[in-house]
Amino acid sequence: MAHNLALGAHGEDLAARYLTDAGMEIVDRNWRSRYGEVDLIAAEADWLVFVEVKTRRGLGFGSPAEAVTFSKQRRIRLLAVEWLRDSGRHWSRVRFDVVAIMVNRAGEPQIEHVRDAF
Repeated sequence: MAHNLALGAHGEDLAARYLTDAGMEIVDRNWRSRYGEVDLIAAEADWLVFVEVKTRRGLGFGSPAEAVTFSKQRRIRLLAVEWLRDSGRHWSRVRFDVVAIMVNRAGEPQIEHVRDAF
């Protein structure tokens, strides 16, 4: 379990760096409420982007992006509504992205950014 948590935290760090390098600003990380947690919240121009990060070392449990199930998407939407209400800020556009990361045996990541994933 601790190994999976470390892999997840490493994936979130990689995703944050990837998105920042792509010109996005990280607004919040690991924001929690009673519904769960949003991995990353980023701003890109007038978009507020809620980002789910999934990291895997192999395909034994499916691809990282496949792990973002319908119920997970619904939970992230609920979290987004709560975050927006609590932030008191207005965003004209909101979207939901997935950053899927596969880490090979050598520890090298392959990052796929799925914009407007759901």
